[in-house]
Amino acid sequence: MLELAAHYGSNEPVRIRTIADEHGIPSRFLVQILLQLKGAGYVASTRGASGGYQLVKPPDEISLGEVMTVIEGQDAEVSNTSSNSPTARVLKETWREVAQVEYDTLRSITFAELVSRIHRQSENMFYI
Repeated sequence: MLELAAHYGSNEPVRIRTIADEHGIPSRFLVQILLQLKGAGYVASTRGASGGYQLVKPPDEISLGEVMTVIEGQDAEVSNTSSNSPTARVLKETWREVAQVEYDTLRSITFAELVSRIHRQSENMFYI
């Protein structure tokens, strides 16, 4: 998604092979992820020799949390143990609070922001 976000607005689809080679991701694994994202309405595909994938929405309208939910599913409920002791209840509730903070943070980060971070980091690199 980050690679597609970086190419957003170019009207040129990004090939799976390009993403796979650039990031060391197996093509077959990448295809499965892109199919999930396509099914969820985040990307569109173009067939043919110049085909590939593009974002359907602008990167500033897509959050990291949304995409992670599509790929990984909703967070599983904290496991139910046979123990219902005060200690177990407190730990379960604390874990739910931590999970909610994580989810809120991921939902606040857009792909446009991530692309901007990449550009800033690239500008600050020095080569000797």
